Amino acid sequence: MATQEHVVREFGTVEENELRLDVEKSEQIIDALNQDLADVYVLYHQVKKHHWNVEGAEFRDLHLFLGEAAEHLEEAADEIAERAQALGGTPIAGPVEQAEHASVEYEGQEIYDIRTSLEHDLGVYGDIIESTRDHIELAANLGDHATAQILREVLVQTEEDAHHVEHYLAGDTLVMD
Repeated sequence: MATQEHVVREFGTVEENELRLDVEKSEQIIDALNQDLADVYVLYHQVKKHHWNVEGAEFRDLHLFLGEAAEHLEEAADEIAERAQALGGTPIAGPVEQAEHASVEYEGQEIYDIRTSLEHDLGVYGDIIESTRDHIELAANLGDHATAQILREVLVQTEEDAHHVEHYLAGDTLVMD
């Protein structure tokens, strides 16, 4: 067991970075990235909950899709966190802190029918899409084109998964009531 205990960086502080982005600009971008990270984790946990609890005639397809969507969210979280760290910041990591920093809300522990669950997911996807677009613009305006590009790539996958959810919610189905 290590006997040395030393805080390397306090959460909320931003250090100089090798990317040569001004600390004041980095602070703004890191704040935005930490909100994005918190939002993605809220949706990740919600989608994962739906993946575990989906039932019905379309179980298999939805179970697989929701598992893949959760993987996409986890990959996005990793990209966002690594960028915040590269900019000299500390990615928000704890579930309590993530819930506090998120601009979206987790639906709670209750289990809903799959249509209601997907409607909740689609609402959160939409909020994240809007926020990500704003943060792309913020990063680009501050001259951080790499962060803007990373967020664009996250946005493409987020929009694609939201579009799939939208298709699952369409009225046309082979399943009879």
